[in-house]
Amino acid sequence: MRKLLLAAFGCFLCAVSFAQTNQPTITVKGIVIDSAVNKPLGYVTIALSDIATNAPVKSSLSKDDGSFEFGNLPAKAYKLSLISVGYKTKAIELKSAATVNLGRLMLATSSHQLKEVSVTADRPLMKQEVDRLTYDVLADPESKTLTALDMIRKVPLLSVDANDAIKLRGSGNYKILLNGKESAIMARNPSDILKAMPGANIIKIEVITTPPAKYDAEGLAGIINIITKKNADQGYNVGINSNYNTAYGARANLNFTLKQGKFGLSGFTGAGKRPERSTAFFNQTDFLQQPSSITQNGTRFNGGTNNYVSTELSFEADSLNLLTGSFNYYNNANTTGSNQLTQQMDNGVETDFTTINMGNGNFEGKDFGLNYQLGFKGNKDRLLTASYKFSDNGNNTLNMVDPGNTTKYRQFNSSGAKEHTTQLDYIHPLKAITIEAGGKLIDRKNYSNFRTNMYDAVSKEYLPDATQDNVFDYRQDVYSLYNSYTLKFTKWTFKSGVRYERTNIDANFSSVNTTLNQNFTNVVPSLSIQRSLKSSSLTFGFTQRIQRPGIFQLNPFVDRSNPNYITTGNPDLRPAVNNNFELSYGNFAKGSVNISTSYSFANNTIQQLASVKGTVTTTTYANVGKNKQLGVDLSLNYPLTKKLNLNVNAELLHIWLEGFYSNQLFKNRGYQGHVFTNSSYKFDNGYRIGLNVGFDSRYVLLQGTDNYYLGYGANASKELFNKKVNIFMYTNGPFKQFIKLDFYTRTQDFITSSYNYQLFRTFGIGFNYKFGKLNSELKKNKRGINNDDTSGGSRN
Repeated sequence: MRKLLLAAFGCFLCAVSFAQTNQPTITVKGIVIDSAVNKPLGYVTIALSDIATNAPVKSSLSKDDGSFEFGNLPAKAYKLSLISVGYKTKAIELKSAATVNLGRLMLATSSHQLKEVSVTADRPLMKQEVDRLTYDVLADPESKTLTALDMIRKVPLLSVDANDAIKLRGSGNYKILLNGKESAIMARNPSDILKAMPGANIIKIEVITTPPAKYDAEGLAGIINIITKKNADQGYNVGINSNYNTAYGARANLNFTLKQGKFGLSGFTGAGKRPERSTAFFNQTDFLQQPSSITQNGTRFNGGTNNYVSTELSFEADSLNLLTGSFNYYNNANTTGSNQLTQQMDNGVETDFTTINMGNGNFEGKDFGLNYQLGFKGNKDRLLTASYKFSDNGNNTLNMVDPGNTTKYRQFNSSGAKEHTTQLDYIHPLKAITIEAGGKLIDRKNYSNFRTNMYDAVSKEYLPDATQDNVFDYRQDVYSLYNSYTLKFTKWTFKSGVRYERTNIDANFSSVNTTLNQNFTNVVPSLSIQRSLKSSSLTFGFTQRIQRPGIFQLNPFVDRSNPNYITTGNPDLRPAVNNNFELSYGNFAKGSVNISTSYSFANNTIQQLASVKGTVTTTTYANVGKNKQLGVDLSLNYPLTKKLNLNVNAELLHIWLEGFYSNQLFKNRGYQGHVFTNSSYKFDNGYRIGLNVGFDSRYVLLQGTDNYYLGYGANASKELFNKKVNIFMYTNGPFKQFIKLDFYTRTQDFITSSYNYQLFRTFGIGFNYKFGKLNSELKKNKRGINNDDTSGGSRN
């Protein structure tokens, strides 16, 4: 019986084995084609699933020639899916039991991405990359409440002083970019715009202290790059922001994105109006070489309006060809005035008189850019970009001065810059190395036309004074080439490059019938190394940076709005070169912490200096400074609890300055720094409160020191309607109406001390509202023109 059962079981196994061996199989194959360019498409995910159960069967990637093949499949019905980022998913039902050759499968481009997913973990606020430190503004809940300038205070290595001037490692010599490009919006005074712009407009802020070779070599301290929102899909998204501040008036901002087919549009626009506010000031100069002094005190006021627009339009012809255009516009109209009493003492004889000054100015900046980006089959990150940009900035000012003791006069000045830029960039990623190369040509023309009209008591008219007139034309051409390499391993990243720049200058001063011709060449290296650890990283960087003088420093216009304290530029300024080393450590295990040390030195830097002649103090610029700087920075964002968060941004620098000017050797050294702390608490019902305290020390100057600043404030916000609406209120300095900012200058010829009061106490209220639908990013060029090669002048 047992033998019979074993025989029967053996026959059954043989039958099953025979049946399986002879079960029919099929093969599925085909070629994936990009429908836009009619060429094979590689690296497309090909997924095969059971049509009845939807269970996965096999998956693979298409080859470089677009082909794929699945063999030895049981003969039954299947569903074939073709999936690739940037293309519409294609699904095909295969119900035939025979071998299937699908032939050419056309895949169309799409702007849709994966559906939204819910992320419960907090995003890290800081990120250390090989050549930059990034602050994720979008991940900071207070970005819905604070202005963009307030967010700057939180960013590592950055600070904002009492005059709302932005500093990078204590220096005002940097370049500030908008979405990686020079912008008319940021050209004149970025603080004004950032005070009017809500933090909700910004995605992230990059602090690039070791700029790679693709960036222009200007900016001794580095580059600040502000990335704004540019999201869009088929549809639209709109954000409305508005607030009122008791000191700075009303401000409004609108940001928008729109995508329809192959066209996309994104941008933002805003306006603000600052009411005229009066504050007190005081100046006193004691002249040491003669028994005389001059004292001035009184009140001054300023107010004005600003309007700005930034837009970008894109056209995606297909997956490899992209055309984008950008337009930026900024206008600032302001009024200023002062009423001062001057007391002048000469050999014991006192002279008193009152000076009335009234003025107005209008700055207008605009730029237009066009970029064409070509991609390559088989490697989507290999790109060739051709760009063109035109920018036009103009500034018109009028000062009407009645000195009281001398002749009244009026000063007019029309100045600005026009420039054309063409650029070519190429990036070629390989397996472990990325090669970048490119070239640029900048054709820049700065101009200044100023004149002075003196009051004639006989005719009772203002007549031209040819001795105080001048026409200034400054032509600058910059030719540059760059080449850089990025090498990535599992734990190490190396980035190095070199930039060659040739500058030709041709200037003309009509009033003195003189010309200026200068030519100079700079070769600027850069090196960054990063070692990734388990949850942290070490980064080393070295670079050289160039400080070219800007139009505000070069302009020989003599501002006599205060006859005893005049200012003028210096057209003979030359570029300076700074050498910068830095070592930083970042840890992002819980919260984020970054500690960095830096050392830099430069010779022949541009310094702002004062000298006296009689009882008149003249301030100008000169290449006299030797500057050494050693510093340490600490940035900390730490969740004390799930609801309570602490943010600290601190810096300590030791400065050595030395310079020879007006037959005098000046030396100064000392410490300076800042600390900004912010804490926020989140309630379960959408409420959030925040507190902040900030301190900015006195800065070390070649001829003296400036003021310190201690600020504090609080804010509260509430989210409504499924987080679509955010209402908020805030206050800064609620216990003090004004703050006193004092300055001190000393030479062997004179001592000057001065102070002025600024509005400190502010209260504000506002709201943010967003609506629409978006699921993906608006495609934009990965390279473009960014003229960061000239210093800001007024910010130095």
